[in-house]
Parts: sequence; structure tokens; C-alpha cells
Amino acid sequence: MCTSIAVNRKKTIIGWNLDLLGMEHRIRTAGEGVYIEIYDSKEGWLPLFGANSRGDFVGMPTCWPFDDRSDPKSEDSHNVIMLDIDLLLKRKTLQEIRDIAENETVCSVPGVTYMSALSDRDGNVLHIIPGQGIRYYERPDHAVLTNFSPFKQDSETHPWMGWDRYNTAESMLSDCSRDFGVDDCFDVLKAVSQEVCPTIVSMVYDVDERTVYWCENRNWTDIKRFAFSGEDKGNPA
Repeated sequence: MCTSIAVNRKKTIIGWNLDLLGMEHRIRTAGEGVYIEIYDSKEGWLPLFGANSRGDFVGMPTCWPFDDRSDPKSEDSHNVIMLDIDLLLKRKTLQEIRDIAENETVCSVPGVTYMSALSDRDGNVLHIIPGQGIRYYERPDHAVLTNFSPFKQDSETHPWMGWDRYNTAESMLSDCSRDFGVDDCFDVLKAVSQEVCPTIVSMVYDVDERTVYWCENRNWTDIKRFAFSGEDKGNPA
């Protein structure tokens, strides 16, 4: 279970709660990005979520209930996880990934429908739901994605779909002030944080300032900070 939010007011502020059970994670900072990495027994540490110095952010909620249309159908399908990594590591731009998602087939892994919640330095947002479609928002006032398909809304239910979290975030963001900032974003993330499937990382990206903030395990008084240095012109790494 996870929650992704994007807000464009005076600043572009991105928020992400990673809710995860039984998997090992770490946060790695580098000149090119702040990565939330998950350990895979075959692949090692994978940078699956986080922010890069170009201004992009990658979140990847799981869609509940599972929809088998997201399963790979052919070798030509683009794996949504690899597209996310390509954006996070600056191998592709958001618009390049949008073009792929609009014109080619994007899949998840067998048996799990992973979604993408992606954004760029201009505050544009791309939501990819493999097997169902995409939603692209050009610098939206705000955008929220939890663990249900935006194409189905609450027409199908699941205990982990996060309908309550979605409504809480929408309510808090729909009338937030023009000065919405990092602290305000953490307030939203705190309000939608989880304990059963625990929120293990809460991350906020002040895109205008190219600064990333995060805390682990809902320790809201212990916020870490990392600022990217210099001006990234957006060239792939």
C-alpha cells in the first residue's frame, strides 16, 4: 500500500508514502538522485522509488484488486518497473515514457499490477496502469494515486485499495494554500500513513529547490534532508 501526491502551487511539491511489509529497504543518496532501494534476492538492490537531480520523481503503488490484463502478453511489452527505473536514473524523460505508454504495450510482472506515479521538473504528472491505460496531467493543481485503479475508482473493492487514504488526501489538497510547502506535504503523508502494512518511508521533494526530505517508520520528528548541487540541464545520465 502506498500514496503518491503531486501539488503545483507557488512551488511543485511531490510526496510519497512507501507502505511495505516484509521487504528490506535502504535509502541511498548520490549526486544524481535520492533512491529508495528494495533488495531482491536475484538482482540485489534495485532503485525503484525516489527523486533525481533533473526534477523527476518515481512512485510505484500496487493496484488492488489485481487485474490480469497487466500480465506480460508478449516479449515486446515494456515492463513498468524498468520504465520507472529509466526515469529515475535519467535514461528517459517523462515525455518519452508517456509516448511509450500511449503507443505501445506496458505490462507489470505476473500476478501483480504495479502502477506508476511519475512527475517531472515542470510539475507534469503521468499515471500508468498497465493493461488499463494512462492518465496524463499537465501541471495539475494536484494529483493523488493510492492503490486502486483510477479507471475503476471504487467499482471494485479490496481491503488494501486505499479509498479512504485517497479521499483524505484529496480533501486536504483541494483547498490547500498557495504557500503549500514541505511541512504541509508531510502533514498529508502523516494523515494517510499506515500501520498494518506499515509506512516505512515518507519522502517529500521540493522540486523548485531541488531538495529531498524524508523520514523512516513514521518518525515525523527525525526528517533527513538532501539538496542536489548545481543545475541539471536534463541530459540523460
